[in-house]
Amino acid sequence: MPLASAGAAGYPERPIRMVIPFAAGGPADIVGREFAQLLGKELGQTVVVVNAGGGHGVPALNQVLNAPADGYTILLPASGNMTIPSKAMEGKDVLKLLSPISQVTQSPHVLVVTKTLPVNSVQELIDYAKEHPGEVNFGSAGIGGVAHLAMEMFKSQANVDVVHVPYRGTSQVVVDLAAGQVHALFSSMPSLKPMIDKGSVTAIGMSAPSNGSDTAQLPVISKAGLPELEFTTWYALFAKAGTPPDVITTLNTAVAKVVQDPQLNQKFESQGVEFVAGTPEALTELVKRDTAKWKRIIDEANIELM
Repeated sequence: MPLASAGAAGYPERPIRMVIPFAAGGPADIVGREFAQLLGKELGQTVVVVNAGGGHGVPALNQVLNAPADGYTILLPASGNMTIPSKAMEGKDVLKLLSPISQVTQSPHVLVVTKTLPVNSVQELIDYAKEHPGEVNFGSAGIGGVAHLAMEMFKSQANVDVVHVPYRGTSQVVVDLAAGQVHALFSSMPSLKPMIDKGSVTAIGMSAPSNGSDTAQLPVISKAGLPELEFTTWYALFAKAGTPPDVITTLNTAVAKVVQDPQLNQKFESQGVEFVAGTPEALTELVKRDTAKWKRIIDEANIELM
């Protein structure tokens, strides 16, 4: 039964805008649109997806902050938007600007290597990097992104000298990885699966446990020699700070029902995307924990953020 009749004094009584801080057609947009359709059915109102890419998520955030705190404009950011600082967000605390609603997904990153590298496991990559200091490179979608910071974690924990090669997005990195110009990459399964299926790259580990059909068989890196290297990327739902608690509760309850949808889970399961839900308090703690982790890596590696 839709939730429109319950709680929040009739909320929602009109369509809801869900702002995604990424361009249309990418992994976040694909997941977000499927989720928005089911969330709308559960709430009894249409949830309209609004794409506002770029700017480390700040343009999307501003759309929510410039709207009333009434639950009719909500934000579906990725973990990096919320936990990796940028110059544009310097001095701002997202947890003071936004009210957490619920986590929506979690996805480990896959560590892949090019076929031109004689490596088939995490330990072999560590050994090869130690034998060839400064010769192995890791690509990423840009300085300060999750893929870059994951590489810095790998470099520090494995005590190896590897080189970072930043790009302006993941698509070109994957092309160069397949060609052997890039040696290794941390990224999400959706962006890597076509190359893995073709045999152009070798998947050697996951950044966290996964039950996906394409990922469950891969070793977890923290159990394969680097015990502290564990992280996931995630999407979560937020409203503007000051949104009435009963509206937050209505949205949280709807998310909890949507993430149990079998067809939704089946559609993204092969990509390593797991739909989850939780309390606003749990999401608050997740943001704080990941922010502290990435800040420590940034400080240790003296990374100059954009």
